[in-house]
Amino acid sequence: MNNDTKVKGRGAQANVHNRFLELEHETRDDFLEHCRLSNEDADNNKTRYIQVFPKTMVNKVTSPDVGMMYSMNPYQGCEHGCIYCYARNTHEYWGYGAGLDFERRILVKKNAADLLEKKIKHKNWKACTIVMSGNTDCYQPAERRFKLTRKCLEIFLKYKHPVGLITKNALILRDLDVLCELQRDNLVGVNVSITSLSEKTRHVLEPRTASIKKRLETVNTLSKNGIPVNVMIAPIIPSINSHEILNLAKAAKDHGAQSIAFTVVHLNGAIGKIFTDWIQKTMPDRADKVLNQIRECHGGNLNDSRFGKRKVGEGKMADQLHSMMHLARMKYFKETKMPALNTELHEQYKDGQMKLF
Repeated sequence: MNNDTKVKGRGAQANVHNRFLELEHETRDDFLEHCRLSNEDADNNKTRYIQVFPKTMVNKVTSPDVGMMYSMNPYQGCEHGCIYCYARNTHEYWGYGAGLDFERRILVKKNAADLLEKKIKHKNWKACTIVMSGNTDCYQPAERRFKLTRKCLEIFLKYKHPVGLITKNALILRDLDVLCELQRDNLVGVNVSITSLSEKTRHVLEPRTASIKKRLETVNTLSKNGIPVNVMIAPIIPSINSHEILNLAKAAKDHGAQSIAFTVVHLNGAIGKIFTDWIQKTMPDRADKVLNQIRECHGGNLNDSRFGKRKVGEGKMADQLHSMMHLARMKYFKETKMPALNTELHEQYKDGQMKLF
């Protein structure tokens, strides 16, 4: 793709070679460029939904610096297009690219609810919070059409099993009825990602996500209904949203959040190249500054894959970010925290209804 061409409505501005495959799915960027030059209509930028049928759905998380033991993702790839998303790399395992493919080729796991039900009703399964969206957002635009997340929430409710959710989409409020039923037994916690209070920043970082206003309203509505909410100020990117930490924390508190969390940006795998291409096109005036400050947080590299370091960074720049987050927590969240979810009820509901004793 021509280096000056801006792909409207997308985060990534190019596809990158899939480092794992000699043969990979054709992305047709040459066709898109041909259409641009010849003034023809190109459909290559449309999102395509591809049905897949995995054999398992619930994944054990082995990383020691991720705050979950199990996750599940009804969709692979994410139309939200967040330029920094660590999950972009996983698209390469399916034969696609981590750049534009990740946003335009969405794999839909139509049997997600069936696989979830099979897992949590197994006689050897012991209830433990399963987090939806450990990889890609379970309330991305595809959910409006396929409703896989809602079907999975109904399974969690049927078997009285705890579930956590991570999203940056106000579509979660569509399922407020199920969420309230889960909350009656302390079976649900929600993490809402808000990386900026600036709509301009939101638009370039996360082009197809819900607006900041809608996300804050979502936090407020969930909280008023008794559903515990943690706001994810993640990732913090030096010189892009790092100056907003205190204001973000205050907004989260004012709208009813019980806690905040954060990570320092790390551009793992193919994301370093994708992010560099994006910032040079989107913020050319500060591209070098941002990239150099990210490197300061990771020993001179855009990424640090070491457990315990990759999400928190190190060095003076990272220390400053941690100090600001500590101040934000002391100022706004000293007395509150997310509750532990109920894992005791599930054993009584493994057959889908209350066991009689």
